[in-house]
Amino acid sequence: MALVVAATLVLLPSWRGVRHVVTLVHEAGHALVALLTGRRLNGIRLHRDTSGLTTSVGRPRGPGMIVTAAAGYVAPAGLGLAVLALLRADEILWALYLALAVVGFVLAFIRNWYGVLVVLATGAAGAALVWRGDEDVQELAVAVIAWVLLVGAVRASIDLWTHRRRSRSRTSDADVLARLTHVPAVVWNVAFILVCAGALGWAARPLVVG
Repeated sequence: MALVVAATLVLLPSWRGVRHVVTLVHEAGHALVALLTGRRLNGIRLHRDTSGLTTSVGRPRGPGMIVTAAAGYVAPAGLGLAVLALLRADEILWALYLALAVVGFVLAFIRNWYGVLVVLATGAAGAALVWRGDEDVQELAVAVIAWVLLVGAVRASIDLWTHRRRSRSRTSDADVLARLTHVPAVVWNVAFILVCAGALGWAARPLVVG
């Protein structure tokens, strides 16, 4: 049920709205890994066109910069797996707390007004689920959140492929990684798709086996 709802949200025109949440988590992935690798985080921006930008200060090349650039597209899939694992362990509130922690983390570093609106709206929805939602509503919402992140991660990485074919702009994460590693951007793009699709397949395996 939740997987069907999530797939509908991601595959239909509602994706434009849903993608703001996926982008929020994408940028959170960049920001968290930047901090963990010793970089200084300047800030996060979320834009009306559903794109985002995370800037940090540190060595312009090297492993820290590479993993920071690589973290964005896989972050929604990673969070989706974590939320789903908590749900399957019957830790529904902890799953919501984890999602709210990510929102709170982004709020601490957001640097534009539109981004503030996106973060506050997302946080308000999550807070309402924690304090106002009954257990059945919380369980369904957590499941939908997890599957939206997992399916949305796959779509976002596929959208990157389409965007790169149509645009001459070479500023995407895959292009940054190509410049840092001398591995073609298309290889990085395929890697994002495979990792995200693998996470989705792993999450869906119990549904198929069961």
